[in-house]
Amino acid sequence: MRDLAADEKECGDYTEGFPADDAADDENLPSFTVEGVWGERLDKVLAGLMPDVSRARLQKLIESGSVEVNGVVCEKVRAKVAEGDEIQLLEEPRLDEALAFTPQEDVEFETVYEDDTIIVINKPAGLVVHPGAGNPDGTLLNGLLWHYPELKEVPRAGIVHRLDRDTTGLMVVARTLAAQTNLVRQLQERTVKREYWAITIGTAAPEFTVEVPIGRDPRNRTRMKGFPGSTGVRAKYARTRARTVGWSEFEGIPVSWVACRLDTGRTHQIRVHLTGEDLPLVGDQVYRGRAPGIAVKMENALDFHRQALHASRLGLIHPKTGETMEWFVPPEDDMIELMNELYFGPWDRPVTVFERDILPQI
Repeated sequence: MRDLAADEKECGDYTEGFPADDAADDENLPSFTVEGVWGERLDKVLAGLMPDVSRARLQKLIESGSVEVNGVVCEKVRAKVAEGDEIQLLEEPRLDEALAFTPQEDVEFETVYEDDTIIVINKPAGLVVHPGAGNPDGTLLNGLLWHYPELKEVPRAGIVHRLDRDTTGLMVVARTLAAQTNLVRQLQERTVKREYWAITIGTAAPEFTVEVPIGRDPRNRTRMKGFPGSTGVRAKYARTRARTVGWSEFEGIPVSWVACRLDTGRTHQIRVHLTGEDLPLVGDQVYRGRAPGIAVKMENALDFHRQALHASRLGLIHPKTGETMEWFVPPEDDMIELMNELYFGPWDRPVTVFERDILPQI
């Protein structure tokens, strides 16, 4: 079993290909004649011709030798095609491995909204999203398969993005393959709005943007690290926009309530970006900043032993109806108590701090 739990992330997106199911009859395999295109990438053209199939899955089909261009197998996703070229798929985009990583299990979580296309849940602290090494069961995926058995027909039980074990808040789950593909594309195109509340040590600026690539820390592969000015194999581009809701202090130590919007979804993105700004999250066991002694002191004095991070708001375009939808959930009781102790309030404000006329929707 792949260790997917090791890659838990703040609303990290699934952009890799999905597994495939049984092969279709050869006479029904898709074929196309390219029109209105000159010198465009093969994978991009196929994505336009087959909008219900993720681009990543199409790339895997090409690389596996399952696509012909003008009667010749083409294994290069960057190969150029043009007007009049004939594209033939030798294999139906399909599921080729077990979809449910582990059996269904009665794991509790709150459902905020559901219809026949999507489910929006409020993930509690301590719940791992995916089974993996050290977490073979008791995960959100297990619970989804228990409460919604039909999700066994959808890759990863419909999960399209993740939250860290101890990060709480909103996640969307797709109930159909078409909805999953649509949501993945929305995440890639940044039409999904994701807002987080973070309680940090330090005095945050009223408004700021962090644009620092993120990659694995070479000294500790379980951690992520910011690599300013570096992109590619070592680190991936990452951008977080932030606005401070309030300031306070605890025993002479400044603290801030920061609302963050993700423009990308890298592993531990908010935690890494804020720590890089000398704003480590209260209670974070991994990223303690340049003054770890203060971080430990705050954690123990406030008796808060997980990162103070909550996915408060989620907005998206409904995959089936095209309607713009948005949800808000307050933090869990322990984080509410933390905010009250730090004199942050009212904590339950339902309106986003990101005004649409100042920051565009993402």
